[in-house]
Amino acid sequence: MNRREFVRLGWATVIGAGAGKLRPAFAESLALRNVPAPPQHPPMAMSEPKVTGRSADFTLRIAPTMVELAPQVVISTIGYNNKVPGPLMRMREGQPVAVDVVNDTDVPEYVHWHGLFVPSEVDGAEEEGTPPVPPHGRRRYQFVAKPAGSRWYHSHTAAMMDLKRGAYTGQFGFFMIDSANDPGLYDQEVFLALREWEPYLTTTDQDESAADPNDPMPEKPATPDPRPNGLEVSAPLYSINDKMLGAGDPLRVQSGQRMLMHLLNASASQIHRIAFSGHRFQVIALDGNPVPAPQPVEVIEIAPGERVDAIVEMNRPGVWILGELRDVARRSGMGIVVEYANQQQRAQWLPPQKARWDYTIFGKTAPHPAPDQTIDMVFEKVPGGPHGINHWLVNGKEYPHEQEFMFRQGGRYRLVFHNRNDDSHPLHMHRHLFELVELNGKPTAGIKKDTVIVPAFGRATVDLVADQPGLSLFHCHIQQHMDFGFMALFRYA
Repeated sequence: MNRREFVRLGWATVIGAGAGKLRPAFAESLALRNVPAPPQHPPMAMSEPKVTGRSADFTLRIAPTMVELAPQVVISTIGYNNKVPGPLMRMREGQPVAVDVVNDTDVPEYVHWHGLFVPSEVDGAEEEGTPPVPPHGRRRYQFVAKPAGSRWYHSHTAAMMDLKRGAYTGQFGFFMIDSANDPGLYDQEVFLALREWEPYLTTTDQDESAADPNDPMPEKPATPDPRPNGLEVSAPLYSINDKMLGAGDPLRVQSGQRMLMHLLNASASQIHRIAFSGHRFQVIALDGNPVPAPQPVEVIEIAPGERVDAIVEMNRPGVWILGELRDVARRSGMGIVVEYANQQQRAQWLPPQKARWDYTIFGKTAPHPAPDQTIDMVFEKVPGGPHGINHWLVNGKEYPHEQEFMFRQGGRYRLVFHNRNDDSHPLHMHRHLFELVELNGKPTAGIKKDTVIVPAFGRATVDLVADQPGLSLFHCHIQQHMDFGFMALFRYA
């Protein structure tokens, strides 16, 4: 048993103390035996409060909560409304929304409305000037629900060395804005959030998938950095929504159905690669925005902050596992059983034949208007060494960047992301959408996102129209990277 396995199983045993030890590979063994679980709330359980008078449309209560990930595996975290994920907020595009947030904890909190076009003062980021929700106090967020698509909400509190705050907690939920143009060509709709739990610091890189030797690395330096890497954040337990693989109710389907899956990576630190045994995902939207060229894929790669909407044709009766490609993550809970009607056999996991992920296949071939200005952004890591924390530089500096990144309203900007380190980074721009122009030299058009993975030693180029005046935060969506320097603030002149 290596150090990583020891730490993983050790954490699981501690969490289950008093109720018995967690067996090795518990989750997948339970799923493969198709052991029935106690009734749980369904994956797409939701609560949609009605508007009455001057009351809020939704109320979120931030408070400590217990989450039963599996029998004998119960964790403590901070959540919304005593559930993980928090309540699904669903409304029509253009609808005015009022959300009352009540903070029952001893520390200030921020709720970020990820992917929405909202003013800086309600976006939920301290750096943009949003007021906090005070300890044992409340705050009302008011805005208009736009644009349409799969959005989400989550804590935007800095965690630093406290792995019980911010994105390390259970403070996240789905925010669905429906368009009047949605044809609704599906029979069932599910919301699936990918998570890991009980994070800890380790010298082991959490992403165990080795880089493909054929990947272009246009930003790789000729001489590698000899300094030893610092501590990384890893986790022993995983779930989809609030249940480990095999511990909750399966997704129950009928042969011939079309299922719409809304996938969200609500993780604080890990990129996940998801496959569905014997089935393919027809990707129709990225980050809630319809893609120009929907394509079937066997694997979806999804980073913290990203969303993928996909249609799955239920055309292979049986009992199957939808889960993470990495065995250690899937066996530690990152998966869910999908059960066809009248099928009682053991749940099966079939590794996919093709595991490559490429944003550009969902785009089109088209020229891009010339930008008014090109802004180069270079990302570097300052290794922390065996007992320290890595720090991150944007154009040679940690956050803040005073007056360095400026927009003029209505201007078209080309941002070129140069990733000169050995980690992949999901880069998020608040309050704006951008269009992917190229990835590692491969051109594309029409793909609109708010978060994009820039691979290790890779390059991505995006075009953005400055149409949301106010302060706009840009950062890596991995909490540790953001906390230790990987942020920049864009201002409007």
